[in-house]
Amino acid sequence: MFTIAALYHFCRIADPAARQAPLAQLCEAQGITGLLILAEEGVNGTIAGPRAGVDAVLAHLRAWPGFETLEHKESTSKIQPFGRLKVRIKREIVTMGQPGVDPRARAGHYVDPADWNDLIAQPDVAVIDTRNDFEVAIGTFQGAIDPETTSFRDFPAWWEENKDRFHNKRIAMFCTGGIRCEKSTNYLLGQGVSDVFHLKGGILKYLEDVPPEQSTWQGECFVFDGRVSVGHGLTEGRHLLCYACRRPILPEDMQRAEYEQGVACHLCTDETTEADKDGFRERQKQMALAKARGARHLLNIPGGEG
Repeated sequence: MFTIAALYHFCRIADPAARQAPLAQLCEAQGITGLLILAEEGVNGTIAGPRAGVDAVLAHLRAWPGFETLEHKESTSKIQPFGRLKVRIKREIVTMGQPGVDPRARAGHYVDPADWNDLIAQPDVAVIDTRNDFEVAIGTFQGAIDPETTSFRDFPAWWEENKDRFHNKRIAMFCTGGIRCEKSTNYLLGQGVSDVFHLKGGILKYLEDVPPEQSTWQGECFVFDGRVSVGHGLTEGRHLLCYACRRPILPEDMQRAEYEQGVACHLCTDETTEADKDGFRERQKQMALAKARGARHLLNIPGGEG
């Protein structure tokens, strides 16, 4: 059984490059795979591996100055959910593209999962899903507004176009693990919205803590690892991944005429050319050869939003 830890923490890192190699070396020594993103504003990522290895990496991160209170959300998988380890340096640990946004200064009011249902049931509360459209498509909270964005970068423009809809409304926001809400709630506060709320720990914490019979969550939650989706209790969901467009699909979607493993699905078949598809077929061939040799191909699940 593999332990999976999803984490993020906003705290100033003066020299992310100096942290990169020691962190990567520790992960490799401990048998850890996944993705960790370092930036001057903090760390974000999801890792997987043996229990002792995950604990060692978390202890290493919490030893950094200012990271003592780093929190993580934990689950398990019977299979290794990542093909390899990546420790990357970026300008932001989750990309919004708004230089003035700083969750370290302030964020929305945190709402524990146990209190979330009561909040979003209030008539003066507008509930906004800050995730990407393909994530929302497989599950969201009852009554939540879908901005239909393809990237978190699109959220500020969507808000500017739609803000008049929310006059005299309190805003409740949620995402997978909480990190996107750290930035989106700070952004709205900067735009003059006074009452902004944030599901603490995100959907993952809600699904972990709230019993199904009390839940207002509908569907499954997309996760950026090999499980693809999870349900209540963070049990693995039914969804698989189309490795052409990296969107979640259901097992029955593999029976559609448009589906070709690693090449296309009903969601993306019209989005790529025949030349693209020929390239995907070659990639799929190389994956099959690697599997036959007992090696792990480097094709991986995208990660790092949360």
